[in-house]
Amino acid sequence: MISLPGAPATNLLFLFLGMSTLAFLSRAQLQLHVPAGLTKLEAVEGAEVVLPAWYTMPGEVPSAQPWEVPIVLWFLEQEGKDLKQVLSYINGALSSKPGVSLVYSMPSRNVSLRLQGLQEKDSGSYRCSVNVQDSQGTDRGHSSKTIQLNVLVPPAPPSCSLRGIPHVGTNVTLSCQSPRSKPAAQYQWERLSPSSQVFFAPALDAIHGYLSLTNLSTSMSGVYICKAHNMVGSAQCNVTLEVSTGPAAAVVAGAVVGTLVGLVLLAGLVLLYQRRSKALEELANDIKEDAAAPRNLTWPKGSDTISKNGTLSSVTSVRALRSSHAPSRPGALTPTPSVSSQALSSPRLLRTDGTHPQPVSLSPGRVSSSALSRMGALPVMVPAQNQAGSLV
Repeated sequence: MISLPGAPATNLLFLFLGMSTLAFLSRAQLQLHVPAGLTKLEAVEGAEVVLPAWYTMPGEVPSAQPWEVPIVLWFLEQEGKDLKQVLSYINGALSSKPGVSLVYSMPSRNVSLRLQGLQEKDSGSYRCSVNVQDSQGTDRGHSSKTIQLNVLVPPAPPSCSLRGIPHVGTNVTLSCQSPRSKPAAQYQWERLSPSSQVFFAPALDAIHGYLSLTNLSTSMSGVYICKAHNMVGSAQCNVTLEVSTGPAAAVVAGAVVGTLVGLVLLAGLVLLYQRRSKALEELANDIKEDAAAPRNLTWPKGSDTISKNGTLSSVTSVRALRSSHAPSRPGALTPTPSVSSQALSSPRLLRTDGTHPQPVSLSPGRVSSSALSRMGALPVMVPAQNQAGSLV
């Protein structure tokens, strides 16, 4: 009898491979069988599965004989991981992982393996190795077979969400995602109310679970259901879409009005700035034009005296004024009026801006310009001044 209670799984496998070489020399050859078409199995997570396997001894009855002492080992091979032993029956002792057992009690030539409470991590290649000895410890044969198991996972309950603001004229996207699914879940959207509708591409992305709704209208409101499904199950979630009309219009109108108000304020500021600049320029010109002429001006000898303020005064002879008030006598001679060298001050100031001078009445005698003309007085033109105060 061979007892390997503490040997690693890899050592046990190599041991059985070595024993299979010696089996060719035995009187009878052991053969391990797996049903055709069942070398690759699929099972659903949470369920149980049986990996069928049995052995025969050629030339002997199908049932186990009293002298047979079988050694049965089951291993799990997974890509990128070490070989893991899940069950062993050695020297009449059975050892196994939780949820793993033999279908039939030993000793038996049927060594089928039962797996309960399957999980996705239980997927992989299960190798069965059987070695039979007789009561004297002679090897009667060895054989091994492999069964591929793929544990499928139905879609977990998905989560539904809404992206975007559901207002009339806008676009929104309904999203549906399942956290676990093997194979990957496919998604389908449909609307229940007010009228049933099933969506297809291009609005529907069946791989990623997106449903795009464009140019929303109030008739598109309702309950939308997403179904996540694969070959072993399905799950669903829903989202309620309510298309609103008020806020969107208010937001658009507010944006338009705000833009117009901003443009008007900007135009007003520009116009106010231009008017202010023009007013300042005109005020500066007025100040230059109204600037006083120099008080002391040098005049050529023999010229008439001009008032300091640059205005035109009516000039007359004192003698002429006196003679105009004296009574005329017969035979008396009327003196010829002449231009006096002294000018009378004028009560009104005139700007010398190039316009024709207007005669100003004299305050002492209240004599009009026509009277002065009859008396022989000559008007005197005062030269105009430029803005700098010089005579032109």
